[in-house]
Amino acid sequence: MKTIQHHPDDEWLLAPAAGRLDSGAALVVGAHVEGCAHCRARVAAFESVGGALLETLEPALLAPEALAHTLARIDDVPTSRTAPARPPPPKPPLPPGITWPRVMDDCRVTRWRWLGPGMYWSRATLPHDSAANVFLLRIGAGKCLPRHTHSEVELTQVLCGAFDDGRATFSQGDFDAADGSIRHQPVVRAGAECICLASVRGKVLFDGVIARLFGAMVGM
Repeated sequence: MKTIQHHPDDEWLLAPAAGRLDSGAALVVGAHVEGCAHCRARVAAFESVGGALLETLEPALLAPEALAHTLARIDDVPTSRTAPARPPPPKPPLPPGITWPRVMDDCRVTRWRWLGPGMYWSRATLPHDSAANVFLLRIGAGKCLPRHTHSEVELTQVLCGAFDDGRATFSQGDFDAADGSIRHQPVVRAGAECICLASVRGKVLFDGVIARLFGAMVGM
């Protein structure tokens, strides 16, 4: 795989550790970090700094009733055993040599659904947040998505192939964050299809009626 050129900004790498990132975005960022040694090193450095800062804080006393409340909550936990969660069904196939990110192990991923000539999509459901808007796009070589912008933010991780949206070329392993300041039309590079994992907060705002129907079909 080529050298990764596009990485999350530091704010995207810091946010999951601070609990400031919604689960869909955290999944996409996690998929990037999993395959990117540069970003794993950045995250490790941030965690080390955070640990050092915690050690400088003055100790704080717990409320007198804190232990009693904790023990009471433990006593309230039902003792009956629940059936273990069933593993998700097999995920749809990927091209040879491409594997699903490990952060998606517990996700349920639908089969590839036809969207247009040479274009398919799939919905990913997170086990702990079924409302997260996460999906995959599988677009054939030379095909393009409709021109669009965003009401909030869309995060994209390229699993294979490459696309160019006029700003840059995003290839396997690359990460992109696009908001309302960006209006673009991703075009898949010739030679191979492109598969991307994406999380959308807000709406993708497509130009044209047909394109908006396309977005509604995918849930974008």
